[in-house]
Amino acid sequence: MDADTPAGIQPREAPGALGVLRPVGEEPGVLIHPTTDRRLAAEHWLLAALPAPLRCRARWEWEQQRVAMLPLGGLFSAVRIPEHLLTALSASTEADRLDEFLAEALGGGPVICDPRFSRYYALVPASMPATLRQMAETWRALEVDCLGRGSYLGVPRLDAVNREHAFASYWSVPMDSAAVLCTPLTVARLIAAGRHCVDTEPEA
Repeated sequence: MDADTPAGIQPREAPGALGVLRPVGEEPGVLIHPTTDRRLAAEHWLLAALPAPLRCRARWEWEQQRVAMLPLGGLFSAVRIPEHLLTALSASTEADRLDEFLAEALGGGPVICDPRFSRYYALVPASMPATLRQMAETWRALEVDCLGRGSYLGVPRLDAVNREHAFASYWSVPMDSAAVLCTPLTVARLIAAGRHCVDTEPEA
């Protein structure tokens, strides 16, 4: 994987791959789901990670604090990626440009940004392949980590899609529909390409 370069990133998976949605035209017999309906479905899906008695608390946290702590490893896990790795790949430090870059590179899979610590979290299936976990050991020097069972993640409410508040987490790439996640292989390719850029950067 170390030999991968930014040009080797495959920004879009083949049609029908997990985590990739394609626009649906308004044709006879085709059911169109409004954005609000998809967002509500995604919200219910995220809250399903919690036991029923705790879901009201999470809704309150979304309403009052904009971020709710949800457990990982049940419905979904997360790969933590430091901002410096993405700026090396995208050649930009602007938040909007980084958001656009991630949306393209990860095929629209959902990503959360925590600007307080300059970290991004790509949401992936709960059961990450063993090979990805093994590779994560070699990524620790890059501050990359695979977070699963036993970890919690601050998940912003679904309408928090930009940096309205400098210290609040937001959806760098929004969750477009329930259970639509980043594919682990695509995330691994992104990290490998970022590692290559960091390793080949000239010293100041």
